Amino acid sequence: MNSPFSFPDLNLTPSAAAVMMSLPPILHVVKSEPIDDHTPPPTPTPTPSDIYAEYYRLCERVASALAGRNDSNPLAIIVPVPDETPALSSRLPPHERPHELARAASRGRDDHIHHRAILKRTRAIYDSLRLHLTASEMRLPGRRRKPRADYTAAGLMKERGLWLNQDKHVVGSIPGVEIGDMFLYRLELCVIGLHGQPQGGIDCLTANRSSNGEPIATSIIVSGGYEDDEDTGEVLVYSGHGGQDNLHRQCRHQRLENGNLGMERSMHYGIEIRVIRGFKYDNAVSSKVYVYDGLYRIVEYWFDVGRSGFGVFKFKLVRMEGQGEMGSRRMRFAQALRTRPLVVRPNGYITFNLSGGVESVPVYLFNDIDFDREPEGYEYIARSAISSVISGQGEGVNRGCDCRYSCGSDCFCVRRNGGELAYDGDGTLLRGKPVVFECGVLCGCGPSCKNRVTQKGLSKRLEVFRSRETGWGVRTLDFIQAGAFICEYAGVVLTKDQAEIVSMNGDPLVYPGRFAEKWRTLGDLFQVYPEYVQPSYPSLPPVDFAMDVSKLRNVASYISHSTEPNVMSQFVLHDHSNLKFPRVMLFALENISPLTELSLDYGLDDKLEERLAICN
Repeated sequence: MNSPFSFPDLNLTPSAAAVMMSLPPILHVVKSEPIDDHTPPPTPTPTPSDIYAEYYRLCERVASALAGRNDSNPLAIIVPVPDETPALSSRLPPHERPHELARAASRGRDDHIHHRAILKRTRAIYDSLRLHLTASEMRLPGRRRKPRADYTAAGLMKERGLWLNQDKHVVGSIPGVEIGDMFLYRLELCVIGLHGQPQGGIDCLTANRSSNGEPIATSIIVSGGYEDDEDTGEVLVYSGHGGQDNLHRQCRHQRLENGNLGMERSMHYGIEIRVIRGFKYDNAVSSKVYVYDGLYRIVEYWFDVGRSGFGVFKFKLVRMEGQGEMGSRRMRFAQALRTRPLVVRPNGYITFNLSGGVESVPVYLFNDIDFDREPEGYEYIARSAISSVISGQGEGVNRGCDCRYSCGSDCFCVRRNGGELAYDGDGTLLRGKPVVFECGVLCGCGPSCKNRVTQKGLSKRLEVFRSRETGWGVRTLDFIQAGAFICEYAGVVLTKDQAEIVSMNGDPLVYPGRFAEKWRTLGDLFQVYPEYVQPSYPSLPPVDFAMDVSKLRNVASYISHSTEPNVMSQFVLHDHSNLKFPRVMLFALENISPLTELSLDYGLDDKLEERLAICN
């Protein structure tokens, strides 16, 4: 398990002379992240000579303050932690931030898997709670504007002690977090301990909480809030914070204090900085996404006149070697694949229309390994083929709601779903259930009803690709948020007796009733609300039908098996009333970044292979 330990080589206080030598005499330019600094802009515009004079005056003040320290006494910049210290995922009482720096030491892959599972569970709680709070607020009479449920969800989790990595101010990598992880809200970064400031661009151990009285920066968010930023990916010039008005315009000089001083101190001690990039990205939940891009080191800093004519501090950061590909770069590459695939990846594409136009969005087929074109040999269907004999034997209620445009709070379909709609206004599944009843042909509501989600078909751009490890697989070219519908698992639906006959021919069959019930984790709020009970209604009789995908199939047939999947199955009924033969719909179990492979837990026995052989 990860355990924090001290930095033995960072415990000496720099002398005043060393500080003055570390302050470069040449001044240049950079950008900073906006924080809540609302000073109104002054009318006079300063001259460069005034700015440089102010800079050197601040340098002398910092040097004078450090010179007053007793250099003979080592300062524990990163405090040693005994072996019995609990893991970094332990909890703190609410509203308390740590007073010690610590680094997490990884002890192998099993340790990472353990912390990754903790992280995923915490993020699932946050997403589920945010969706629950939003849906609850939107059900109130007269409510039209969405509430800031991201703030409320983070606050409730903090009150319950569910924030991660709060017992130490972690330097370097966060246990369980991987490069390329995407987040929809800044508060989510706080919840997992990746960045502790809900607004500020620089997160640091402040001077009043530091054991040596010096601020130490540990992470930054780069989101284009400062006009002097320069970002080429591997090298970043980051503007210090402060000196902006309410419109994020530079209106006064920045000072070497707080986060800016923390950046300078981190450079002096050689402490790496976590870099999170935020940028606009089209999705149904938020206007911006945040991507963790790994660790950087500050190699130099300077003070210069910014574009607005005011003095700003600039910090040059260089990405550390040996890390995985930056998530922001992968996102931009995926965006290019969606618009001009042959330009950015000229070799390997077989077709951009595997579905033959059946789907409303293209399905790519890519193979740069060998000459296998097997997915083209099957007839593509967007929906499972259910015979009229099966659908006509329905035991359920054969009627619909009387809603005019969209289902309300107490219509027939709402009552069938246990007294609540299954989806929010964006079509996101609020929580998993044994079965979801969508509006059908017998309902009076129109096609825009928010209880009609899965029947609209595939909306995310997917790519079937060839892999040396798993044969064929599926990856997404879009960002898919947790709870979003992906596609139906399509094939020819067979009764139990039919399946026994077909299996004699050796044709591959899929048994949806054996899929792991991962839907139970989506929307589970027991750790927030102890009285929470997982939904057991509406219920289904035992599902024992099979699906033949030997001739008719869709993109879902190529999704790999995993016991830690990012996709779950959810039974849905909308076009017939036979409860024994629901449609198998796939939803995102977590936020899925572009170019990430999709995986589903097929409930395979240990004796069987870790991947279904139907696609190979």
